[in-house]
Amino acid sequence: MEHTAGSESPINPSRSETPDQPVFNEPLLPPAAPFLAPSEGSPTPRDSYLTTNSATPSAPLLPDDGEKDLPGQGDSTAANRSQPLHKRPLIWALAVAAVALIAVAVIVPVYFVVIKPKNNNVTGGNSNGTNGNGNPNSPTHQPPSNGISGGNGSTIITANGTQFTYINPFGGIWVSDPNDPFNNDAYPNSWTPPLNTSWVWGQDKLYGVNLGGWFVLEPFITPTLFQKYQPAAVDEWTISTAMAADTASGGISQLENHYKTFITEQDFAEIAGAGLNWVRIPIPFWAIEVWGNEPFLARTSWQYILTALGWARKYGLRVNIDLHTIPGSQNGYNHSGKSGDPNFLNGVMGIANAQRALYYIRVFGEFFAQQEYSNLVGIFGIMNEPLQPVIGKDALVAFYIQAHNVLREITGIGKGYYISIGDGFAGVDTWAGFLPNSDRIILDSHPYFAFNGEANDSPISTLGPDGNYGGVWPQQACSSWADQMVTSQSAFGVNIAGEYSNGFNDCGFWLRGTEQPTPLNPDCSLWNDYTSWNDTVKQGLKNYALASMDALIYPFFWTWKIGPTASGDIEAPLWSYQLGLQGGWMPTDPRDSVGKCKSLGVDNSGFNGQYLNYAIGTGGDLIPSSVIAASPFPPLTISNAPSPVYALPFYTPTGTVVTLPPPTNTGKDSSLNGWADNQDTAPAPTPISGCNYPNAYTTSGVVPLSGCSTAGGGVPPTNLPVATSLTSTRTLTTTTTTPAVVLPTTTTTPVVVLPTTTTTA
Repeated sequence: MEHTAGSESPINPSRSETPDQPVFNEPLLPPAAPFLAPSEGSPTPRDSYLTTNSATPSAPLLPDDGEKDLPGQGDSTAANRSQPLHKRPLIWALAVAAVALIAVAVIVPVYFVVIKPKNNNVTGGNSNGTNGNGNPNSPTHQPPSNGISGGNGSTIITANGTQFTYINPFGGIWVSDPNDPFNNDAYPNSWTPPLNTSWVWGQDKLYGVNLGGWFVLEPFITPTLFQKYQPAAVDEWTISTAMAADTASGGISQLENHYKTFITEQDFAEIAGAGLNWVRIPIPFWAIEVWGNEPFLARTSWQYILTALGWARKYGLRVNIDLHTIPGSQNGYNHSGKSGDPNFLNGVMGIANAQRALYYIRVFGEFFAQQEYSNLVGIFGIMNEPLQPVIGKDALVAFYIQAHNVLREITGIGKGYYISIGDGFAGVDTWAGFLPNSDRIILDSHPYFAFNGEANDSPISTLGPDGNYGGVWPQQACSSWADQMVTSQSAFGVNIAGEYSNGFNDCGFWLRGTEQPTPLNPDCSLWNDYTSWNDTVKQGLKNYALASMDALIYPFFWTWKIGPTASGDIEAPLWSYQLGLQGGWMPTDPRDSVGKCKSLGVDNSGFNGQYLNYAIGTGGDLIPSSVIAASPFPPLTISNAPSPVYALPFYTPTGTVVTLPPPTNTGKDSSLNGWADNQDTAPAPTPISGCNYPNAYTTSGVVPLSGCSTAGGGVPPTNLPVATSLTSTRTLTTTTTTPAVVLPTTTTTPVVVLPTTTTTA
């Protein structure tokens, strides 16, 4: 739903909404591609989900005989229900269990004898990396049998000595060898290739989940942290400031305790046991460093990110690393680190902040390009949810091209992680044909109904067109998303849904920010209290989840875990995959989603699994020079900043590079040092001595008259080199153009490596 210029209250294009949002000259779009359709028909009055005679309203509401509908949700006769909720006799349960055991006994051998060898014969061009022998196509190793590996029912002993039982009914195998900490033999289930085997886009099926709120805070995910510091704490900037002043409670070190406890090894084991095979991990730039007055807890989260990678490897889960925060903020919302203005390629400090962003992308990119992580980290998302309506597509494209070239100079062509870029809320169709012959770029879109500006109060516990509960919502997911996602796989390349949820409405404690603006949906007291849901509600939500998974092809649910409020209750239950599994409204087997859209009359079978060669790294020519020349970086102009761009403040490339340290348990022969490419010795950006820079987190400000730009007092540069094509031998062929800006080169500065930290696997 578009918001026209001059609207009184722009729709928040993100998961949060704060009262100090700036008013821009351009309208903001909702937080999803514009192909997201509003609810069909007129708003439906609230159905009655609660019994009128319940003595304990907060208790789960289940029909006495397992078959009754809730009041107001249709006739409870069998004629009006295609799937009555009968209680199963014990013999049925025993029969199902026996069949499941037989299935496992058959499927697992079939996988290793038939399917697995086929996966090993794929071409290397579509691989995330190589196995320990350097060959992406060699047969997988059988898991060790000396107590460092196990499957369903095995006992896990964590680093702190606690124990739990690994429950995985899908044939997954965990592997943890202290003498071989980068062992890639694990796999989460029988249908997912082990980490030492190529992942093939178009052939392997992705079922993913986010670990939101762990390393980048959001009020609605971890409300108790924010409730302690109300009303000041609205984002990570303000809560970090408040914590730092609260020395009696431990100061900002409280965040480290959050890193230790919010997500644990058992969460990774449960994710694998849920039939999922990828995790998306949002990380902050301050895992590397902070500048100036930035209050964030610097570098501390990195050792826990390493621990997370170790756990993912142990359970065979592939990783999508997502750089969730950008200096200055890329969208002005709380999950970017600081709410307010987006100052990335926007405003007076827009170029300088983009310089820092490229530098941090390079530092993370060097680490994840190391051979030890090439099988594990399959996707590197370089920036979460940039606000294209404000930034402008031309400037964003120029940045994406520059980031692509920076990272492919590190990995080489056809090797290493895929690069994920955000659609900027512009819709996947607007990116068709982006950067032809670029190397393995993924388009990431985040389709949500929750932020489409509609009340979305149509009931989800009535029967839909397929005779199952879910009302209009499962079909709405399929009809809104499936066709666009299918088309984009061919028109662009690999297209993932890096975020989606069960939040079909805007309910959820602090979902839209700590000010808790009045939700559009009138039933939020219901939707924030999952203990009041009965089986028809849960079945409706499950069918909506299955339809979303099927429509989005490569889905990552947002998010795995929602923390409780100060009352001890989880009050944003539609957004927790873990709680949905426990409560019965998320599928215990995500493969049940296959064919869901077709059953609802939406044909999403149009994609045949074949991608453009360059999109999966199996061939392609150089990026056309005309494409590169048309998008120089820095761009010639940026939004909300005076022209010319060369007079804006810049940073100078004369600083020392800070690299990320590896874990200590790297094995006897590991050469891991945090930096994959020894030829990458360019200095880091740093402030120009004597420049009085404007606030990097506010678009307003006076442009310094001199001393802060590379143009030397505002004289436009001429005849500067612009990269036109990238080769696998690190050579950039160049042409000349005017008046694009290229930062001056200086002598190489030695790379600085941070002290080594410890981590557990």
